[in-house]
Amino acid sequence: MIWDDALTSYDFGPGHPLAPVRVELTMALARELGVLDKVEPAGCVPATDDELAMVHERRYIEAVRRVSADGRPDFDAGLGTTDNPAFKGVHEASALIAGASLAAARSVWEGSAEHAVNIAGGLHHAMPAMASGFCVYNDPALAIAWLLRQGASRIAYVDVDVHHGDGVQAAFYDDPRVLTISLHESPRTLFPGTGSAGETGAEGTAVNVALPAGCGDQGWLRAFDAVVPPLLHEFGPQILVTQHGCDSHALDPLANLMLSVDGQRTAYAALHRLAHETAGGRWIVTGGGGYELVQVVPRAWTHLIAEVAGHPIDPATPTGEEWRRFVRERTGETAPLTMTDGRHPEFNDLSGGYDPSDPIDRAIMATRNAVFPLHGLDPLP
Repeated sequence: MIWDDALTSYDFGPGHPLAPVRVELTMALARELGVLDKVEPAGCVPATDDELAMVHERRYIEAVRRVSADGRPDFDAGLGTTDNPAFKGVHEASALIAGASLAAARSVWEGSAEHAVNIAGGLHHAMPAMASGFCVYNDPALAIAWLLRQGASRIAYVDVDVHHGDGVQAAFYDDPRVLTISLHESPRTLFPGTGSAGETGAEGTAVNVALPAGCGDQGWLRAFDAVVPPLLHEFGPQILVTQHGCDSHALDPLANLMLSVDGQRTAYAALHRLAHETAGGRWIVTGGGGYELVQVVPRAWTHLIAEVAGHPIDPATPTGEEWRRFVRERTGETAPLTMTDGRHPEFNDLSGGYDPSDPIDRAIMATRNAVFPLHGLDPLP
């Protein structure tokens, strides 16, 4: 567990959806439920300019540093917008998150840990020369780039955020050593407007499952099962990197999918299994989006940390009186009582055939038709 209290200094100001309190409440809940007792804590240091330059252009890093010094916008760098407000210290806060994901990558690559998690990370929209979608430095892409420099030759990245993982895809779009898979809401209805099934990259190593608005646990898990396991088994990565934005939840104010915490927890367990089945257990985990700050993010990511630690939480577990009191004091809101939404996610896999009139099945088949043949796989169920 990579952690430093300063990771919550990534703060775009009052009213911004990416409020650092979501990470603060997650850590408090994980502590309350004893999850943090099951992980080995590790610190981090900010990424250096040379490390950031593995993904980002030098002129952009210099621009972020200038904004960081005086807080003045640089619109060419994407800082000073509604999505990415300029603030003093933005470089230091962003570089620390990048450094935390680099620390996670280092621990797994060097073998000091089998799994590593940076819950404050997952800033997957940042581009080489521009901040985008609340993201300044692209920590998952930096972790992957660092691993490639160490000699890794096959890395898989799976992104379950409701938004397309466009920045990570862009960083490795023409690199067949990196398989990027993103399951997200259709670009027709959600930022960033990319991530169609036809975006396939080098040798089919960019994979996009664009799901229709309104898709819930059953459809989402059916799509995941139809695409992710077969590709990971075929690709055979040395390391699995995953991004776990929980903004796919029905309560999230910025998107339109309808998953529950229970459905998200099911996906975490599936990725854990796949890390062991396909990557020798080497698993690097980040957070991501998620803008229902009290009802969703703390529970989802506490489940995630517990899964990474190998000690999943019973969904019926109460959240704890002390944590609920802290939520009230910190936010003025009423906290959820238990770690479940009361759902029991089940789905029918694609082995029984697909329904061409169903928009979820159409999305699944668009992806399978686009990339499966490039991996020697049959797109038909």
